[in-house]
Amino acid sequence: MTIHDIQEEIVDEFSMFDDWMQRYEYIIELGKSLPLIEEQFKTDENIIKGCQSKVWVHAEEKQGKIWFTADSDAILTKGIIAILIRAFSGQEAKAILEANTDFIDAIGLKEHLSPTRANGLVSMIKQIKMYALAFETKNQ
Repeated sequence: MTIHDIQEEIVDEFSMFDDWMQRYEYIIELGKSLPLIEEQFKTDENIIKGCQSKVWVHAEEKQGKIWFTADSDAILTKGIIAILIRAFSGQEAKAILEANTDFIDAIGLKEHLSPTRANGLVSMIKQIKMYALAFETKNQ
């Protein structure tokens, strides 16, 4: 599946919920299914700067695709990073770099987060794109 296809799937899933309490619960559930980062990668180097809670993201390249694992010490944040990892993990660096993140606005996530969490969300997206850029540059 392309990043766009996955993003559309996420938007469809969120449209099934009537209110934001249900959506928050769903985000928390998504966090429970997150492919967890190995303890050895829970380092300061992998912490997302600009997040209110601790969020670690690790990226590996396998056969031309980037695979992300992550964890957070906050349940809602764990769900947010799970959404991003679902959208971007297993994709080529170029596709990640070219992908837009309009689906975040389409599900209304940014507007329903506190300002500090919204900033953290932006920081998570930037870090995922930075990993993609690093792998893209390395492979040129």
